[in-house]
Amino acid sequence: MTLRLETRGPVAHLLIDRAAKRNAFTQAMWEALPQLIDAALADPAVRVVVVRAAEPGAFSAGADIAEFGSGARDPQWRAANQTAIAHAQRAIARAGKPIIAFVEGDCVGGGCGIAIACDLRVARTPARFGITPAKLGLVYSLHDTKLLVDLVGPSQAKRILFTGALIDAQEALRIGLIDMIDDDPQALVETIAANSAHSIGQSKAMVRRILDGQTDDDADTSALFAEAFSLPDFAEGVDAFLTKRKPDFVTGGGA
Repeated sequence: MTLRLETRGPVAHLLIDRAAKRNAFTQAMWEALPQLIDAALADPAVRVVVVRAAEPGAFSAGADIAEFGSGARDPQWRAANQTAIAHAQRAIARAGKPIIAFVEGDCVGGGCGIAIACDLRVARTPARFGITPAKLGLVYSLHDTKLLVDLVGPSQAKRILFTGALIDAQEALRIGLIDMIDDDPQALVETIAANSAHSIGQSKAMVRRILDGQTDDDADTSALFAEAFSLPDFAEGVDAFLTKRKPDFVTGGGA
């Protein structure tokens, strides 16, 4: 199996397990990814999803060029591939639970596309990042280009796309492509998992609305704000604060 989901307590690990091919993605892997994300979202015990390589090393070298090179000349295969990649990216970017990419090595092309669709990116020092359509005569999709621009701004996005060059973890951190350099994201994951899943899910949805162009509250967002005061998580959070204990949140997330 090349992709699998392993759940450990409140954390679901989506493991990319094709180390012999530097975790390059096949069409079947792109098609499987949204199903695994859906499985993690459907599990009430899961509060955080971590996308990572099953073995230390490359996060993902992107598309399987052998498969892509032979299939891309077939319009039907190409359309199916584009659809599968788009569904995978949107499944990550718009999931109702936080998704963290943990990058230990090369994160290139479609692999980098997966990482930028995640909510947060944690990398080890050996990690390198690159988006390389310019080296193949291709054009990056609008959705993925927007994800990149949202992270690093238009000028840095152009540099990344125009050059197709690999940048190291320190440079990626400097320009905002990643959020942290750490050998292990466990502390971050545990902090997020301990907080209200409802609050985090709705915060993610609010940020997505802003990135999609919404600039002010509407009836829906106002209702979400008001509703939170009547949910068990608010009562639990207040009581935990007053009694100086850690809260035990029960309300599910969702965006």
